[in-house]
Amino acid sequence: MPTTIVVGAGAAGLVAAIFASERSSVTVIERTSDGGRKILISGGGRCNILPVALEPDRFVTDSPVHLLRGMLRAWPLVGQREFFERDVGAPLTLEEGTGKLFPVSGRARDVRDGLIELARRRGVQFRWDTSLTGLAPTPTGWRVETTRGEINTRAVVLATGGMSVPKTGSDGTGIHLAARLGHVLHDTYPALTPLIAEPGVHASLSGVSLRARLRAKWRGKSAEASGGFLFTHRGYSGPSVLDLSHIAVRSRMTEKDPAHAAVLRIAWSARDAGEWQRELTTSATPVVTTVARHLPQRLAVQLLKEAGIPLDRGAAQLRRDERTALLEALTAFVLPWTGDEGYKKAEVTGGGIALDEVNPGTLESRRHVGLFLCGEMLDAFGPIGGHNFAWAWSTGRAAGLGAAQHNYRSQTR
Repeated sequence: MPTTIVVGAGAAGLVAAIFASERSSVTVIERTSDGGRKILISGGGRCNILPVALEPDRFVTDSPVHLLRGMLRAWPLVGQREFFERDVGAPLTLEEGTGKLFPVSGRARDVRDGLIELARRRGVQFRWDTSLTGLAPTPTGWRVETTRGEINTRAVVLATGGMSVPKTGSDGTGIHLAARLGHVLHDTYPALTPLIAEPGVHASLSGVSLRARLRAKWRGKSAEASGGFLFTHRGYSGPSVLDLSHIAVRSRMTEKDPAHAAVLRIAWSARDAGEWQRELTTSATPVVTTVARHLPQRLAVQLLKEAGIPLDRGAAQLRRDERTALLEALTAFVLPWTGDEGYKKAEVTGGGIALDEVNPGTLESRRHVGLFLCGEMLDAFGPIGGHNFAWAWSTGRAAGLGAAQHNYRSQTR
């Protein structure tokens, strides 16, 4: 009989299994045939394993923030990097200008396969194509019900992920099972997901990309994100959009009237209104040429059309009202949006099991002895750039060590 069952062979589950194996016999059950599918598709198939520096203030949770920060501090980035380079055998390299760490090989598969092989070397067993159907406490631990029969064990680590990218095997099973076991569940929602604008008001700009600064405002609060911005055939994507998408998503879920949803404003470059003003009033070229020096041509043309300014008008000949309208379009353009791409394209799940439902050090449930929760099913997520993997690795390790300690105590009683 395995003394620990880890449910889910994703990022958090694989790390949990590795660390649980220190004092446990571990079996991982995984609904897919190979596991780690989000690892495989992350970073365009390269896997952005970690950020070069964590930004705890950019994480989002409805739980007490000090709990989130403590969980992030439990395994510092230097320790995580050493684990991947020394134990997993995946040396990392910094991508210049992005703050992202990738495997030197450039292959996400090396990360996934390296974790599985390390787990196997430490005695972890895997049961592929096996789905969790139920979980019940017993006098000696837990009964794990699966599509391939029941397993009795002392400890269970739930690492089933959230609901993002369901094609990888995530459907929220673990989250809802934990809720049925009495844990507080904060409303879930797609996060780090592209936004939609229907009808396709900017479909003609599909494929245009640039660096921009986006600001979201809702119910008197605002947040900003800078980085890549991409026009898609259905709306908008890119890091700046993904990092603020949760505000838009939650506002649409909350407000009965769409008019009260989040307002998104965008500055299309790093230039402020004063810099644009000085150039527009002194330039001897047509206004479209002046604007296109700093923005993609197609975007420059579209902004001028929407501001009602003739393309051949001399920049220095703009009327005051035209210049005012153009300055707003360049530095505080109201970005129309009507929805989001949902879990299908979301990188993570927002919401989840409240952080104060688990012991912050071991991630053991406060409601059930021998049950540990980790990864995306917990109420926290961070910005793109490796932060969510850092969360998965850190909480997976804590849950695995917690399960190992639980088994050790059980054996010595």
